[in-house]
Amino acid sequence: MNAGYGLTVRWSLTDAPEGVAAELREYVVGTSMANFMFLDGLAFKTWRMREGQWFEGTYVFGEAKDRDEFCEDFTAKAEDSPGSRIVGSPPIEIEPFEVVAIAEGPAQFRRGPGPGSA
Repeated sequence: MNAGYGLTVRWSLTDAPEGVAAELREYVVGTSMANFMFLDGLAFKTWRMREGQWFEGTYVFGEAKDRDEFCEDFTAKAEDSPGSRIVGSPPIEIEPFEVVAIAEGPAQFRRGPGPGSA
């Protein structure tokens, strides 16, 4: 048993157009969430953002093979990905990582849009 195999994809927002944060929220909640709910091998994905600084997708896969195949495929088309088109530049980081452990607290995992998407 293992906690999983992670991947981070991060875009810089420092030179992104005005309003990009709202556009990213709309894209994630309206389109991207549904796409990733059916990605084979994916345990979960989170989208994180610090407005004006960075936007990031964090993926956790059950098997290294699934993570590595997704990473290779995404890296090949990263410059033309929806995130890159919205932000106006390609990711500044695509980094596989080890998931050391996952703890689920009493509030449990949640699904759905974040507070900025309301």
